[in-house]
Amino acid sequence: MAKPPRPGTVKTRLHPLLGPQRCAELQAELIRHTMELATAHTPRPYLAYAPDDGKDAINTAVPAGVRLLVQRGEDLGQRLAAAVTDAFADGAGPLLVIGTDAPTLTGDRLTAAFTALEHHDVALGPALDGGYYLIGLRAPHTSLFALAPDVWSTERVLAATRALADGAGLRMGLLRPLRDLDTPEDAAALLADPALPTPIAALLQPEERP
Repeated sequence: MAKPPRPGTVKTRLHPLLGPQRCAELQAELIRHTMELATAHTPRPYLAYAPDDGKDAINTAVPAGVRLLVQRGEDLGQRLAAAVTDAFADGAGPLLVIGTDAPTLTGDRLTAAFTALEHHDVALGPALDGGYYLIGLRAPHTSLFALAPDVWSTERVLAATRALADGAGLRMGLLRPLRDLDTPEDAAALLADPALPTPIAALLQPEERP
């Protein structure tokens, strides 16, 4: 799941640190990095992009062989449900859904998620901010995305998703937590992490002001 890397529309909470243009460059590198990871460690990679005429911008950051899906829906939950439905209809499964906001995500974590799905219906990778960086599904359990719009992008996402899974009687496996990259505080913490890829670290350096 990704937004096209357009200045002023992506990574807006990092604008005070990097500025809109650098944030767009960062988004493009995050997409490239995430798709390279997915291509190397999953059998059938997809990228679901926001439908605001963003296909050309997305194409510049996506390797050949990645299947593109257009996001559909009014809020993030509806867009996630639609992307999962489309991927399973295309023959995917088990399916891992990730964003581009966890730059220290590794292939080992993806392998661990697939392993968890051998014995669980759902695998969740908790983010340190209370959301999740990965959700894995053995079947299209789209009810897990039926959160209220005001819950998305808050610290309540993980807990609310777990409650939905429990209510549906789904077996859940948890992965180790990771930090998302959303705020200047996240940037500072990730710059101190040796696992942060060098190209992303370079783009997180504060923009020089005249």
